[in-house]
Amino acid sequence: MSTDGPLVLGIETSCDETGVGLVRGSVLLANEIASSVDEQARFGGVVPEVASRAHLEAIAPALDRACADAGVRLGEIDAIAVTAGPGLVGALLVGVAAAKALAVGLGIPVYGVNHLAGHVVVDELEHGRLPDPVIGLLVSGGHSSLLLVTDDAATIEPLGQTLDDAAGEAFDKVARLLGLPFPGGPWIDRAALDGDPEAIAFPRGLSAPGDLAQHPYDFSFSGLKSAVARWVRAREAAAEPVPVADVAASCQEAIADVLTAKAVAACRDRGVRDLVLGGGVAANSRLRAMAQERCAAAGLALRVPSPGLCTDNGAMIAALGARLAAAGVPPSGLDFATTSTMSVTRSSW
Repeated sequence: MSTDGPLVLGIETSCDETGVGLVRGSVLLANEIASSVDEQARFGGVVPEVASRAHLEAIAPALDRACADAGVRLGEIDAIAVTAGPGLVGALLVGVAAAKALAVGLGIPVYGVNHLAGHVVVDELEHGRLPDPVIGLLVSGGHSSLLLVTDDAATIEPLGQTLDDAAGEAFDKVARLLGLPFPGGPWIDRAALDGDPEAIAFPRGLSAPGDLAQHPYDFSFSGLKSAVARWVRAREAAAEPVPVADVAASCQEAIADVLTAKAVAACRDRGVRDLVLGGGVAANSRLRAMAQERCAAAGLALRVPSPGLCTDNGAMIAALGARLAAAGVPPSGLDFATTSTMSVTRSSW
């Protein structure tokens, strides 16, 4: 790991977690996260206004803690990177406003960066510089994407994406059907440990031959969610108990099966030998295990950040900012916008 390069502050407020990270070169110095998930759980999902207000309350204390953890003062920071999109616009505005204010006050450059690109580059903090090329499988509550990353992460080509529900969104909805808390992913993962992944044959979306011809790398989990709902309601209508562990394990198996099969196929088809897994759902134990098994069988190298770096965090934004600054990419200026639909082909504004 290199300690050469600028000291970069990263700010992430795209959804319900306030993340502040500090990175010098490729070395992580601090990674503070304040989550509003407990507040969101009362509503069974993320409420944008609640998230925005939580960011306002959390961002200054998180910044103080990050500086204390890293043993640095604000005046030592060389550049700032902040998530400009995609995400919830109100939540993004909190982080962007803070970053711009700090940039003006400290007289340093600011980069408005892409949240999804950060999920790929963060792996460098643990496993060194990314291979070129590399394919990224990004899986979260809002995104399920396959990306081809080349030119030292300067060029990102989207290969496939979710056409409806993302994997994390499907986990949340299935968890609600099973009476499990929000967010659903970790609870599904825990319940599945006691279940049989082959107990119920849930559908694998966009995996039939005809679908693969048109959407070889795209994902669809809406049909899976509906199939689980029908299965659970049929049991309830028959006054039969719902085997929560088996449903969780079978649903999780279907999601991991589709994600890993398409990721390995993309690597094979594009002649890429390295796959990096990122996003909050990358913390799922079955997804990680199946990805490792299939990559090993296909002769591919798998890179997976630790679970703490898979969820939304400031470290990934700082890592991306450090990469851009070290490469001499011009900063964004102070007039860049926030957007809920920032194209993944752009690492920054």
